[in-house]
Amino acid sequence: MKEKTSITLSKDLLIAVDRLAGKSSRSAVIERALRAYLRGREQAFIYAHDLKILNEFADVLNAEAEDTLRYQADIWDTESE
Repeated sequence: MKEKTSITLSKDLLIAVDRLAGKSSRSAVIERALRAYLRGREQAFIYAHDLKILNEFADVLNAEAEDTLRYQADIWDTESE
């Protein structure tokens, strides 16, 4: 369900919205733009949260990776053949 609202925008922004809208409505353009902005903000929040977790556990994760790498064969090591 849509609800009517009122916002105040600068004249140059309205001109750009009208140009972009073409036969569509200002509301449709503004709604699409706002949805895209909110998706971007949500993705940025998720990325920042994930990065925080990775940073908190970086030492543990790096130690596990190093441990795993110690068990892998060195394909360039010809002396062990």
